[in-house]
Amino acid sequence: MCAQEAFQAQRSQLVELLVSGSLEGFESILDWLLSWEVLSWEDYEGLTLLGQPLSHLARRLLDTVWNKGAWGCEQLIAAVQEAQADSQSPKLCDHWDPHSPHPAQDLRSHRPAIVRRLYSHVEGVLDLAKERGFISLYECDEIRRPIFTSSQRARRLLDLAMVKANGLAPFLLQHVEELPVPKALPFEDAACKKYMSKLRTTVSAQSRFLSTYDGAESLCLEEIYTENVLEIRTEVGMAGPPQNCPATLGLEGLFSSQGINKDADTVLVVGEAGSGKSTLLQQLQLLWATGRDFQEFLFVFPFSCRQLQCVAKPLSVQALLFEHCCWPDLGQQDVFQFLLEHPDRVLLTFDGFDEFKFRFTDRERHCSPTHPMSVQNLLFNLLQGNLLKNARKVLTSRPDAVSACLRKYVCTELTLKGFSEDGIELYLRKCHRDPGVADRLISLLKATSALHGLCHLPVFSWMVSKCHQELLLQGGGSPTTTTDMYLLILQHFLLHSSPPDSAPHHLGAGLLRGRLPTLLHLGRLALWGLGMCCYVFSAKQLQAAHIDREDISLGFLVRAQRAVSESTAPLEFLHITFQCFFAALYLALSADMPPSSLRYLFNCHQPESSLLARLLPALCVPGARCKEDSVAVLLQEAEPHNLQITAAFLAGLLSQEHRSLLAECQASEKALLRRWDCARRCLAHSLHKHFHSIPPAVQGEAKSMHAMPGFVWLIRSLYEMQEERLAREAVRRLNVGHLKLTFCSVGPAECAALAFVLRHLRWPVALQLDHNSVGDIGVEQLLPCLSVCKALYLRDNNISDRGICKLIEHALHCEQLQKLALFNNKLTDGCAHSVARLLECRRNFLALRKPEFVGESSGGLSETL
Repeated sequence: MCAQEAFQAQRSQLVELLVSGSLEGFESILDWLLSWEVLSWEDYEGLTLLGQPLSHLARRLLDTVWNKGAWGCEQLIAAVQEAQADSQSPKLCDHWDPHSPHPAQDLRSHRPAIVRRLYSHVEGVLDLAKERGFISLYECDEIRRPIFTSSQRARRLLDLAMVKANGLAPFLLQHVEELPVPKALPFEDAACKKYMSKLRTTVSAQSRFLSTYDGAESLCLEEIYTENVLEIRTEVGMAGPPQNCPATLGLEGLFSSQGINKDADTVLVVGEAGSGKSTLLQQLQLLWATGRDFQEFLFVFPFSCRQLQCVAKPLSVQALLFEHCCWPDLGQQDVFQFLLEHPDRVLLTFDGFDEFKFRFTDRERHCSPTHPMSVQNLLFNLLQGNLLKNARKVLTSRPDAVSACLRKYVCTELTLKGFSEDGIELYLRKCHRDPGVADRLISLLKATSALHGLCHLPVFSWMVSKCHQELLLQGGGSPTTTTDMYLLILQHFLLHSSPPDSAPHHLGAGLLRGRLPTLLHLGRLALWGLGMCCYVFSAKQLQAAHIDREDISLGFLVRAQRAVSESTAPLEFLHITFQCFFAALYLALSADMPPSSLRYLFNCHQPESSLLARLLPALCVPGARCKEDSVAVLLQEAEPHNLQITAAFLAGLLSQEHRSLLAECQASEKALLRRWDCARRCLAHSLHKHFHSIPPAVQGEAKSMHAMPGFVWLIRSLYEMQEERLAREAVRRLNVGHLKLTFCSVGPAECAALAFVLRHLRWPVALQLDHNSVGDIGVEQLLPCLSVCKALYLRDNNISDRGICKLIEHALHCEQLQKLALFNNKLTDGCAHSVARLLECRRNFLALRKPEFVGESSGGLSETL
């Protein structure tokens, strides 16, 4: 009884152990239990039902064994140990009497050894059994179903022999005895060992250089990689004790966290554009290829969703792995069979699901690994586990592209939040070995909070590093907006592609005008790509867009990594944000584009469009049918999250600061002004329409508005345009008591935009920014709008004592501010003095609850409260 009690106490760990491998491992345990007669034949049949999740079968096995008593529990532990030992080193040298008077009983008693013997010969044995009339054609086809591995086919054949009385059992007992004893594990065979070596070499070559932002491949990933903030996504509102700060992970812990769905195999990593998702996967692949981590996987297959969607022909699992990742030089079928037998030793990574033009659906299911299907059905069934069940998958995406349907098949969801402040500094020091240059850059960032706020996204930190000479050596103000930064990197590339003596040293009209044809060619290609959901361009597409060697030499188009095409290597933009930037540049500069087409950038009549598109009004959109390749059609077909980025860039390019620069490159300044006026009116009207849609307040309560990520992008666009008057007009009619922006991916850059707009509110508002990425830099960006806040909620925002001290320093001068909510931040006794001063000066201030302060030493802070 004590053994049973211990067994029951460890039930959760046993379930985890049984499901940690593949179905093959689970069935190996059943083989041992059958051979030892722990399980009856009826027990076994109930544990081998097709279509049941492995976790359900594992729990049913534990229930069955527990009912057998202490002896059964002990035998299960022994079976697990035997199965694990067998997977590491086959020691099955069992022998049996081929002429036994009880053949069915001997097949059961020696089942593990017989399955091992049959592994490589099951197809021939099936043919022979069918030829001699022991099994029918139907029975043979059922055993050979594509969803079964060789071991599973061997077990189905043995199962059939247990119930047939036509001589199949004696035939198998005699014939299997004559088969050679396996001398090595399948992955120790020459074909598998050679393929593993080739795959490691291939993945290492693809991952060694940081190619995401640098076409020259001059950045060695090992030298430059810097850890990002990676947090486990938590469900708010669930029952249970309140959690402390969200759990953060290093890359090495990617698969170590407890999943929300233990039956799923997919780890989802979400993050904004430029947050470092592709680089994180590249580092994972490099660590595996060089043998430094993730060695539980024998095979790692990396894929890019933007390139997979270019595959037109139907694909099977085998074709995907071998033709579009790494081809085995010999024994293709043996290697593939091992992958099917041991999916738990396989890792597949899919980068950039947001760039996959097909929306996820689970309506069409496929279970055959050899049957060709469309690339979208293949990917969707891999993610669901219908194909290569128990193989681990890592999927990266921007948040907007992840549907509730997809989340049903996700084991763990992680959020990549970019660099911490220490991470920014560490990255810049890795980029610049000269300590003097690194020190000056870091000092510049700390003195310029707007630029510092942008750099929490690695793509901006890379730009700052790339443009360090322009930032440090030239006069004038530092970049403030996203558009400022992208124009700076454009200047950098233009200067470095021009002869040293002929190019000016700043981004003037002469520099732009000299390369205007190139910029328009790139812009037209970028816009066409967004409209067609195409991010990898073939030689034919480049030729159709009139892209020549001079255009490519500018440096924004680079060779696509892991290209699936067999012809000339296709090209892609350095990053999706650069493609959006060039599309916006084309919309601003193109002479033959009517201003009315810009309205499609903010308005889409498709019912499945994003919230941003639904918020914006239909302003005199022409009713005439557009040409197939017109700007209007392209804007209507583009993905909403890419439209949002493009809209923000266009607003920035049409700002007063940059409009004069573009005007000198335009044939008609009047056309440029019409575009500015159109974009300006769209932004103002869209916000007004959104505000008017807010339902009336419940009697006795303040009017509340729960904004969505699309609303944040509208605010970002207003900020990019940098017009105080427009910001004032946009919010002058907003009368809400509570503005809620939780889980809206609000970082420091978004805080700057919110402060720029909300400081013009006429009435005080409670601003709720819980569960975002505000941080200390974001707190500093929010200070200009603190005077219009009556409450500020900043729970779960990675804020430290430094940010709180600065916040309280300004709160002392804001009479309307009556409440701060800071639960789940990194607060310690370091901010106790500031809190005490606030409470002393403002007796009516609603004090923070003690549990909201969590730190290694919060005793003094608690006493203050």
